[in-house]
Formats: sequence, C-alpha cells, structure tokens
Amino acid sequence: MAGEAREATASMRREDAEYLGIRVECYSGYRAEEEPRRFFVEEGPVAVVEIMDRWMGEDHRYFRVLADDGRVYLLRHDGQLDLWEITHVGTGTTS
Repeated sequence: MAGEAREATASMRREDAEYLGIRVECYSGYRAEEEPRRFFVEEGPVAVVEIMDRWMGEDHRYFRVLADDGRVYLLRHDGQLDLWEITHVGTGTTS
C-alpha cells in the first residue's frame, strides 16, 4: 500500500555461513516500491541514512545503503518470499 511503513523478516549472512533472523522496516511510496528504512542486527536497530545505489537482479532487488552506524550495507530483497538478506557490510563510503 502506498505511503505505508511495513516490516519484513530477513536473514543476515555471517562469516560462518549461519543466518540470523532480523527485522527490516520498509517504506512504500506512491509507486509502491519498498525501500528499507531501518533494520535490526545483533547490536540493535540500524537506521538507513542514505540509499546510495539500487538495482534489480534476476530474482532479487539490491540496495547499497549508508547506515547511521557509519557502515555501508548491501541489502538483498527476495520479493516472492519477502525475505531480506545482508550480503555485505563495509565501512564508510568506499565499500
């Protein structure tokens, strides 16, 4: 629905290839395209400060975001399963 925030279940890939269930809060604008606004990792909530880049893959949408913890995250969304994954975490804007 346009203009509504919503939450989705997600998983976070760790170095040891385990997955952690996390929550992602999204915003759907007038075009009904979801954008991540905040997500939760082991340390707690992380707000998205800026969506630096976004693109469509074959089965997923990708968002490269700068978060309020100073890290750059690559988020991947499976629209069919409504599943989010963190596929990369870097520091600053050079990741």
